[in-house]
Amino acid sequence: MTPSKKSRWQVFFKGGRWLAGISLLLPLLIWQGVALWGGQPAFLLPSPWQVVLRFGDVLANGSLLYHTGFTLLEVLLGLALGSGLATVTGYALARSPLLERLLSPYLVASQAVPVVAIAPLLVIWFGPGLFSKVLVCALIVFFPVLVNTVVGVRAVPQNLRDLMHTLRASPFQVLRQLEIPAALPVLLGGLRIGATLSVIGAVVGEFVGADRGLGFLVNVGRGRYDTALVFVAILTLVALALLLYGGVVLVEKRLLRWEK
Repeated sequence: MTPSKKSRWQVFFKGGRWLAGISLLLPLLIWQGVALWGGQPAFLLPSPWQVVLRFGDVLANGSLLYHTGFTLLEVLLGLALGSGLATVTGYALARSPLLERLLSPYLVASQAVPVVAIAPLLVIWFGPGLFSKVLVCALIVFFPVLVNTVVGVRAVPQNLRDLMHTLRASPFQVLRQLEIPAALPVLLGGLRIGATLSVIGAVVGEFVGADRGLGFLVNVGRGRYDTALVFVAILTLVALALLLYGGVVLVEKRLLRWEK
């Protein structure tokens, strides 16, 4: 073995990358073994290969891309709406203790009601179309981004605020040059959570009432006892959440290069 190849293998094993490979491969092997020798019919537990074949079918006929695109649209719109409202509201709460005392009980109480219980009302009031799903996504994203915004803005050191005041900075300059950069790490942490939760919000809305989307695809597979289709939709949702989370991480690395 040449030195270059040897060093690559040493990095591979020393970095623990082989553990990631095993953690992905081992569940698939267990799943395949249970499907083959567990005595369960395919409509209860399809094998990984059957899921792959079903994935190829729905990908070839275009239905997977169609439903994924609709769910992605709901998620992006809901994430933008919920994050935008949460950021504005969180900044107002962080800067006004009186407003926080007035609104905090209502905001906290709203989290005691599951989104699953609110989603049917939104579908009744706004119909089974796109808007009701976007609202469900926005509601589930709102609170974590709100809390992180409040924490981030209040974490700005007071001596820096005093410095900006000494320099006679306007409120907009304080916001742009101090508060936003200082609160951005915490705010983006909340956005990571919101990005994954928004996928849950879209699926909840589609479960309640929809004729498109990955949640609708899960309902179709469940109604037909097409469990392989259910697995395809679930795994696509997981990939979608990972993609959104990774997108936020990339944005975070680009915006926070000054921290290094």
